[in-house]
Amino acid sequence: MRLLSILAGAFLVWLNWSNGALFIVPIITLAFAAFLVLVSRDLNNQENIDHFLKLIHINEQELLYLHHKFTHQEDGVQFLDEQHPFASDLDIFGRSSIYQYINRANSEQGKKLLSAWLLAPAQKGVILARQKAVQELSGKTEWIQDLQARTAGSQVRIATQQTIEQWLSEGSSFIHKQGWQLVRFVVPALALSCVGLYIIDYFSYQQFLVSMVVCFAIATLISRKVYPLYRQLDKISADIKTLSNSIASIENENFQDPMLRQVQQQVKTGSGLASGLIKDLDKIVSRFEYRLNPIVFIPLNTLFLWDLQVALQLEAWKEKNNQQVGQWFDTLAVFEVLCSLGTLTFNHPDWCFADINDAEPEIRGEALGHPLIEKGKSVVNDFSTLGKAQINIITGSNMAGKSTFLRTIGVNMVLSAMGAPACARSLTIAPLMVMSSMRIKDNLEESTSTFYAELKKLKTIIDAVRAKAPVFILLDEILRGTNSHDRHLGSKALIRQLIHESATGIVATHDLELADLIAEFPSGIHNYHFDVQIQGEELFFDYKLKTGICQSLNASLLMKKIGIEL
Repeated sequence: MRLLSILAGAFLVWLNWSNGALFIVPIITLAFAAFLVLVSRDLNNQENIDHFLKLIHINEQELLYLHHKFTHQEDGVQFLDEQHPFASDLDIFGRSSIYQYINRANSEQGKKLLSAWLLAPAQKGVILARQKAVQELSGKTEWIQDLQARTAGSQVRIATQQTIEQWLSEGSSFIHKQGWQLVRFVVPALALSCVGLYIIDYFSYQQFLVSMVVCFAIATLISRKVYPLYRQLDKISADIKTLSNSIASIENENFQDPMLRQVQQQVKTGSGLASGLIKDLDKIVSRFEYRLNPIVFIPLNTLFLWDLQVALQLEAWKEKNNQQVGQWFDTLAVFEVLCSLGTLTFNHPDWCFADINDAEPEIRGEALGHPLIEKGKSVVNDFSTLGKAQINIITGSNMAGKSTFLRTIGVNMVLSAMGAPACARSLTIAPLMVMSSMRIKDNLEESTSTFYAELKKLKTIIDAVRAKAPVFILLDEILRGTNSHDRHLGSKALIRQLIHESATGIVATHDLELADLIAEFPSGIHNYHFDVQIQGEELFFDYKLKTGICQSLNASLLMKKIGIEL
């Protein structure tokens, strides 16, 4: 159609050539206008095509998530702190991690905020507010995916936010100086006057050339002063375009939940909608890009002082909006995280939102499963513990499911304490910080053995318990790095100390004698186990949690299977 508009215009000009400019000029004008309209329509159509291709990709990825094929997604390993109380033990970050499974954020701010929510339990009121917001968003799947598609084009980076905030915090170099306001009008007026005088033959070619050289020299000197501003902002255009589109989507959606409306209100400013203001900034910054085309930029800058005009427009924008920009990035981050949790809720309608009891330590769950185990393969268990000075000891044979069960408890506590649904039929928790010692690594760089690394982690737990911090403890095979005698004595001493300090938690162990502590603490020790059925030389695990002490062990059979002659 664009080609036809040009051909039609050329044909009409040819037909009316003899009629003079009275006919030809309107024809050329109309043909050119039609061409521009068609270009605009084509660009809009291409944007729609790109948007729907992104939506198709999003849904293809969601189908993979539903089949637990997600290890190709970003794993958030940059947020992993090996010293964190539970992040490494519970697979919060890394390959096949909780972060990798639930993250749908595209901006760096959203990803960072999601990691922060995962790493620290929220207060009861915050958890309940997030739960309601997530429940509403779980019914807005199309809107969530639209927002994802808008943020998928160009990542909104923390560096861009920092660049803008740094620029906003600096003083203005041009707008408050009357001299620059005078120059922006006087020099272009003189330059255009020289052009006009040359057109009407009042100026000779030599006079015109000298005047243009003078104007070019003035423009170049001014551009040198503007250049630092250009270098500061020249890489942010793609990011703020994405931010503008994303904020527009948030502005235009109708929310009922108070938290969603409160966060949405942060982008509705007194001076106009945030998306429009960001788009204005993008347009102004984009005008700097004419510098990349000397054929266009040199005449513009010579005649109009283009760099100065853009700098003054940027500083005028700064004067109006320097208090609001940080909120716009924060708003996008919060919505991306809530949308991630909304998608998780939509994908798992059988999961539940936890009831929150902040009066005393409590976990009471029915059909608890691990979120990272496929539904068809997952074995669920009921579990409950209430009050302080409660230690649950789980004994069992190798590979029977003790460690997985500890991670199941820990991960569901983490999800619930951030406002996400838990992989359970029902769950009541206290928003406690999980502290675990499960996956211990030595450190060659620090000359730290596995045993000493575990002692350091246990000291952190003991210090927290002594300080009466609200924590829930998960311990798997305490003191595994030392001899069996010291290990047994140390484990019993630690459990006694935890009870005396009113701690609550779960201890998984192969040491069956630790279960005998129930005689010493009948109201504080609770024994559970996972067992194995042996038929001939085959092992069968049901992964079901049972009360009491484990009576079936399988280590001897496993050693025989690999060739150790007992």
